[in-house]
Amino acid sequence: MKVAESGQGMAAAAHRYTGGLWLVTGAAGFIGSNIVETLLRDGQRVRALDNFATGFRHNIEAVKAAVGPDAAQRLEFVEGDIRDRGACVAVMEGVAHVSHQAGLGSVPRSLADPLTTNDVNVGGFLNVMEAARRAGVQSFVYAASSSTYGDEPNLPKVEHRIGDPLSPYAVSKLVNEIYARNYKRCYGFRATGLRYFNVFGPRQDPDGAYAAVIPKWTAAMLVDREITINGDGKTSRDFCFVANAVEANIRAALASEEGQGEVYNVAVGHRTTLNELFGLLKDELSRLQVHYSRAPQHAEFRAGDVRHSQADISKARELLGYDPQFDVKAGLRLAMPWYVAQARCR
Repeated sequence: MKVAESGQGMAAAAHRYTGGLWLVTGAAGFIGSNIVETLLRDGQRVRALDNFATGFRHNIEAVKAAVGPDAAQRLEFVEGDIRDRGACVAVMEGVAHVSHQAGLGSVPRSLADPLTTNDVNVGGFLNVMEAARRAGVQSFVYAASSSTYGDEPNLPKVEHRIGDPLSPYAVSKLVNEIYARNYKRCYGFRATGLRYFNVFGPRQDPDGAYAAVIPKWTAAMLVDREITINGDGKTSRDFCFVANAVEANIRAALASEEGQGEVYNVAVGHRTTLNELFGLLKDELSRLQVHYSRAPQHAEFRAGDVRHSQADISKARELLGYDPQFDVKAGLRLAMPWYVAQARCR
């Protein structure tokens, strides 16, 4: 794994683009905005869709600032909701490639409000995929989730072996995959799912009630607040820097016919425990002259969480040429200056 020397190192590898307009749903969100930025840097035309339920207008402005005024002219932003069928049909006009990132993440959110999670993640997904099928797009890639593995105990996780889902969120992402398989069988439409494993990096919201662990802990450590670890800290995850996820999305969209219509793990292939992650965050902050001395506190295990997660990425390597360039340490080194800058802007 390599450590990039600057933020420019986060850009995707050179690709053989086929031309045509890209649609990115959830474009004002964390992963979506990073995909938009990379596509614009690579000279592509992008239509971005978001309703700002969990995304932010400032992410779109940050993308424009990052790519410069000339590239920003190739970005068309549309405010809309994927639960609106008419909006999905309208936004699909002239689109060649779809990167469907819109949805409601978070296991706790789904436990608190399973109906809205289903409406957005299942109903909205079907609206977008059906509009894409009818529009005859060249490729359709969607954000799947490692939560689909549920209670399947074996490590590493391989795509063909899953268990029962442990939360309404996991159910919604599994239903997406079932619909995608069904569309391939019934219509010959190839929708490619990317099972994300704990993606982190710039533009990940540290403030929401359902914030992911890395931005949440980092934000707390920057203001010397106490960190709480759910469980004994030996719970482990396959943390994946966002540039890896962006690379997987573009490779999946431009894959051969053989590579499309499949489901792939998007991760690094290594596990990091929460205790280890805490130490890595302290080390990276220390490099930036932020010294955190508090010991973490421990709480009960969180409902709906799996104990361990680690991906087998051999299928994505073979069929997509996916080769993650950033392990958790390299990713944190790139992401930490962004987290610190955001905290100082508050």
